[in-house]
Amino acid sequence: MTQHNGRGSMIDVLRERFEAHPHRHEGIVWDAVAARLAEHPEVLAALRRMEDTGGEPDVVGYDAEAGAFLFYDCSAETPAGRRSLCLDDDALRSRKKNPPRGSAAGEAASFGVELMDEAGYRHLQSLGEFDLKTSTWLATPPDMRALGGALFGDRRFGRVFVYHNGADSYYGARGWRGVLRV
Repeated sequence: MTQHNGRGSMIDVLRERFEAHPHRHEGIVWDAVAARLAEHPEVLAALRRMEDTGGEPDVVGYDAEAGAFLFYDCSAETPAGRRSLCLDDDALRSRKKNPPRGSAAGEAASFGVELMDEAGYRHLQSLGEFDLKTSTWLATPPDMRALGGALFGDRRFGRVFVYHNGADSYYGARGWRGVLRV
């Protein structure tokens, strides 16, 4: 798996990963993705941040309704540079004792990406086995969030699980995965 190491361009990293994992983007050709990235060079900064924090972004589909390619963090485990965070900034502000260094939603917004939701997470898991040792915060429906809850997912015992937790909790093995539409 190609890791960004300071050499080569982000486009080269993405192309190499695209070619190494064709099962993630069946029916999509690299030239179309490269053309879209050339039309929207501003997204390369977000993709680089995803890469530099361990996310290994890759194309996982095309949203015909939005006319956008979907990039997901495809690292085997939740990106190492994005763990030990609570779900969102409201949860962070409510945490009076031992607050984490930040929130998953706050970091995602600062990158210019979205938190992965449950449907996206299940799609990612259909492309391989992810989060066998870690877990991922998921964008949480407003009604659940209003009650203080939050969703996260992982893969254990050969199955994908989506669970609940308090939004203000945080763990060393739980982070977040991003979604970027280009």
